[in-house]
Amino acid sequence: MKNLIPNDWKYVLQNELQQEYWSLLTTKVEKAYEEQVCYPPKEDIFNAFKLCSFKEVKVVILGQDPYHGQRQANGLCFSYVGTSRLPPSLKNIYKEISKDVVVTMPISNGDLSPWANQGVLLLNACLTVEAGKPNSHKSFGWNTFTDQVIKTISEKKQGVVFLLWGGFAQKKEKLIDPNQHFILKATHPSPLGANKGGWFDTQHFSKTNTYLKSIGKETIDWELKEVDQPPTLFTL
Repeated sequence: MKNLIPNDWKYVLQNELQQEYWSLLTTKVEKAYEEQVCYPPKEDIFNAFKLCSFKEVKVVILGQDPYHGQRQANGLCFSYVGTSRLPPSLKNIYKEISKDVVVTMPISNGDLSPWANQGVLLLNACLTVEAGKPNSHKSFGWNTFTDQVIKTISEKKQGVVFLLWGGFAQKKEKLIDPNQHFILKATHPSPLGANKGGWFDTQHFSKTNTYLKSIGKETIDWELKEVDQPPTLFTL
């Protein structure tokens, strides 16, 4: 599984990939993919790293674990490539972007790859999941690995924006040096979190770009295009 990690990430994480827990983790993941249906597809497990090199990381968005439905997850947190309605959390993210940076967001395209290609690391704390069973791989050791990813970014880079949405993500704040990076926190964009307040009007997307511009980095184009053929919407 190590071979699925891009070389620049493999280099900065080389010590971590030699730890005993990593060997145990990879064994568990390999077995799970052999014996059960798991997501994302095995070749997409490290998509967040493939699409956003360590050198290019400017923004980190943290999620919990992949979507657990068929053909929904593509290895990027919050990113959705399914054919039914967009997940409620992603809808709320789009609503906030539309208001914050005044752009039109798609109603059926949930693929966030264009953000990753601009330097946004869309990192789930747990990179795999069994079909239909959310958080089913949380005991595998993924959190140890992704915590080290966050620490490595904090220690080896400067001026990265960390977007911490919800209690789970905000627990990772202790891994980040606030003197070297810009941290923005909000409630989770899920309906439960957003409806309580603390998500809408936080302006995280414009604040991110204002900060990046202030330190001489290119801003993120948050706008996403609609797909050519909108997927069928199923009544839930």
